[in-house]
Amino acid sequence: MDLYYEIHGTGKPIVLLHSGGADLRDWKFLVPLLAKKYKVVTWDGRGAGKSPSPIEPPNYVNDLLELFDHLEIDKATLVGHSIGGQIATEFALLYPDRFSELVLISPSLSGFPYSDEFVSYMQQIQDAAPDMDKMIELALSAPLYSITMAGPHRNLLIQMLEHHIQKTSEWGTFDSIWPQPRAIEKLGELVIKTLFIIGEVESLDNKRVEDCFREVPDIRFDHIIGADHMVTLTHPNELYRLISRFMEE
Repeated sequence: MDLYYEIHGTGKPIVLLHSGGADLRDWKFLVPLLAKKYKVVTWDGRGAGKSPSPIEPPNYVNDLLELFDHLEIDKATLVGHSIGGQIATEFALLYPDRFSELVLISPSLSGFPYSDEFVSYMQQIQDAAPDMDKMIELALSAPLYSITMAGPHRNLLIQMLEHHIQKTSEWGTFDSIWPQPRAIEKLGELVIKTLFIIGEVESLDNKRVEDCFREVPDIRFDHIIGADHMVTLTHPNELYRLISRFMEE
């Protein structure tokens, strides 16, 4: 197992998958709360944090399966944020017997047709390379980061993104491998009890992704007022309340 991970607490296992442009510090404020009752596993996805950079196109779903097997986790609660939610959804469709609950926090979705506005936004960030300050400025000027950028966790968000951009200079590829057909075509087959959490201030694309997940048979939706895409940093107590209540029902 070549990926970096940390384990906190004891009890029922809960595995956390961080967002894109971040690392396991995405969960810095939620982990101490969850670890009072659960065995919490956080990890840096391939190409993030302290994990090695991809040389060949990575398969993030296989990486997650390898983590489960390495830690001898038979069944866990899976929590994914942003692209972490995309990985978690794909994993849930392939290996539904490996976990008991699925929690998705403002997830992305494999196969989702993102808008021209989003594609243009991402292209502007890429075009600003190698000017890291400009890339960060463009990335974090989006409305979905407005609450976090105006609050006390602004510096942590900037530090994670800065580290991510530096890390990508080591990547051998920006391609990745996803299961086929993509998750958007199979959401009605997701049989796991699911909780979908999203902040009040989000992109239109992420709100449209929420609508897609209404196809899931056993799903609950919770909106957190006064939160943006980085609800993990700004509202850990509210997340803890929602996740722990969901797990214990």
